[in-house]
Order: sequence, then structure tokens, then C-alpha cells
Amino acid sequence: MIRLDPQTSAPWDDPQDWWPALTAATIDLPAPVGVLAVEALAANAHDLLDRAQGLPIRVASKSVRVRGVLDAVLALPGYRGILAYTLAEALWLAETHDDVVVGYPTADRAAIARLAADEQLASRVTIMVDDVAQLDLVDAVAVPGARAVIRVAIELDASFRSRLLGHVGVRRSPVHEPADAEALAEVVVARRGFRLVGMMAYEAQVAGVTNAGSGKAAIRAMQRASVRELAERRGAAVAAVRGVAELEFVNGGGTGSIESTHADASVTEVAAGSGLFGPHLFDGYTHFHPAPAAAFALDVVRRPTPDIATLLGGGWIASGPPGPDRVPKLVWPEGLRMLARESAGEVQTPVQGAAARELGVGDRVWLRHTKAGELSEHLDAFALVENGVLVGETPTYRGEGKVFL
Repeated sequence: MIRLDPQTSAPWDDPQDWWPALTAATIDLPAPVGVLAVEALAANAHDLLDRAQGLPIRVASKSVRVRGVLDAVLALPGYRGILAYTLAEALWLAETHDDVVVGYPTADRAAIARLAADEQLASRVTIMVDDVAQLDLVDAVAVPGARAVIRVAIELDASFRSRLLGHVGVRRSPVHEPADAEALAEVVVARRGFRLVGMMAYEAQVAGVTNAGSGKAAIRAMQRASVRELAERRGAAVAAVRGVAELEFVNGGGTGSIESTHADASVTEVAAGSGLFGPHLFDGYTHFHPAPAAAFALDVVRRPTPDIATLLGGGWIASGPPGPDRVPKLVWPEGLRMLARESAGEVQTPVQGAAARELGVGDRVWLRHTKAGELSEHLDAFALVENGVLVGETPTYRGEGKVFL
């Protein structure tokens, strides 16, 4: 099992030593090679705990997709439970974990049938709803009274409705007002075969939007306003739902909003996952700076011109609005840049810059993915490197034959 001991140094702050050491440790592994630096992963795990200030952290599996990492993090005091992203994944994880909340509604009839037919899984897994139609679908798959009782959580829409900007945030739940949450809670409680146990609200416009830099003053102002508005509205919604049912948990936030989320007294736990791997998206926040625990290396395979080196592969584009911030970030050697007319391609990624002139066929170039768990979808396993030494590997979901979404 991966051990995540507290760290007293930050060797990743010295790129001249850090990246060449990863190259040396993994040089005999074929590219593309993904690496988890154990000491950086440990530093990130403990930093998240420090930021949460004692509030339990539920690990967002979508941002990891590596069971070995989930197990290692959940072994640390302060982490409790998993926030899964599909019901099929939750059922798989619930074979070995007893507290799995599905962060998104499901229409997977086969997974619903399996959940409804297994008392143990039904006691370990909580599904997410924001609409009576989702309850109807469960009933259509498995008749109440002839199935296990299904644990349910209600998702409150955490988006910000600004007079100036309009809707700010992601389009998730239609349950926006406290009265909406109370009304849905009453329906759930009245429905045979369901038990209301929790609530969730994910403030994407705070947790998932970078805010560092002089050009981001408007974003920081929006986030402050959103935090104030949500604290009042979420508090009222939670109080209203608690008047209908006794809740086991109220989940909120993400890696980018831990500070403001744990300050909300209505929240009993925060969600975090991306901060464990420290993808380059999180280089753009003012209030935290995770270590680059996860990275990948590609081989130089050709030299089309003296000032261009071409990498095999590299087109691992992150989800979200298409743009330059969604492509992998070249981190070593320093001074490399992608070609504007090719960028990161499925088959090849040409790179230019002073360092490109020194690269030869067979040399390695290191990159960091924009997001966290999406990197795991491209790899069967991560090499584990600790203190510059290859100490093992851990399979991704893909390496275990699982691709959920």
C-alpha cells in the first residue's frame, strides 16, 4: 500500500533536479509513462487536510481513478468516504468501501437493479437526486417493497445568479431555492423504498475557476459574492431539509474552494480529489499551490527541422471549454512550446524553443495534464517514484479493466 507520510521538504520546487530524477527513475519504462511522485502526493494529501481545518474530506474519485491512491488517502485520519461519479463505479468501489456517495444522478438501469438487489451494497451506496423523475426511474427498475431501501441525497444548485453576469456556474441541479429542496425532501421521505440521508452542493464557480493574477480581479470579486450568497442560501436549504429528515452528511465544495466551504457552518464535509495530483489547472489559484504529484513523459521520435523536436502522442486534451488552457503543459526541459498550428496531437506533438535544439531521438519530455483524474484514462498504471527511486506501480481504473465514463 502507498504510504503518505507528512513531508518536511519540497524537492519539486527545484525543477533542475526534480524532472531529471524522474527521467532517471523511469528511463527503462516505455513511453508514455505516467508517474506519481509519492512524496508530492503525500504533501498534497496533508495540505488538503490542513486547509480543511478538521472538517472531514470525502475523496472525489473522478479526480483520481486509481484505487491504490483512494485506499492510501482514506487510510489517513481526516479523510472519510468516497464521492463517486457513476453508480457502476460506486458499486465496484463499495465492494471494499462502506461509504460511497454518487455525485451525479444515474439512468443506468443495470446498475440500479444491482444496487436494489443487494442489501449490503444498498447500505454502502448513496445515490444523488434532484428530480422526482429520478425516483420514478428507480421504481420502474425495481419495485418498492421487493428491493433494498435506496439511500438518497439531494443536490442543491450552487450556481450564482448575478445581476451583472447572469448565471455563473455549471448547469447541474434544478433545486436552487430552500423551498425547492424542502419540497423534494418531502417527496423522498414520503416515497416507499427510499431513505433521505444527505445533501450536496458543488460551487464550481469557486472551486473550479482559477483566480490568480492581475487580470482575474473580476473573478475574485465574483467568487467572494458567490460565497456570501451561497452560505446564506445553503444554510437555509439545509435547515429546511433537516426539518424533514435527519441528515447524515452535507457535502460541499471541491479542491479550489475548501477554505470558503468549510467556513459554511451548514456543511459537514468537503469534497476534494484534484488537489492530490496537482494538475496544472491549479497553478492558477491564489490561496493554495499543490505539488506536481502526477505527470507524464513522452519520447522524442523525430527531428523535422533543427529547431523542432516531435514527441510521439500528447493529445490528451482536458474536458471543458476548448482552449489553450486545456492542453498538457510542457514542463521539462524548460523553454519548450507547442506549435500553434498543431498543438498537442493524438499521434504527435511537435515542440519548439531553445531546448528543442538539444533534444535527440529517444530523449524524454515531461508534461502535466490540465486536470487530475482524466490523466488516468490514458494509462494502465502509474509508476511510483519516491526520493528519485522507482518503488513500484499502481494500476489505474483502466489498468483494472474499468472505464466508467
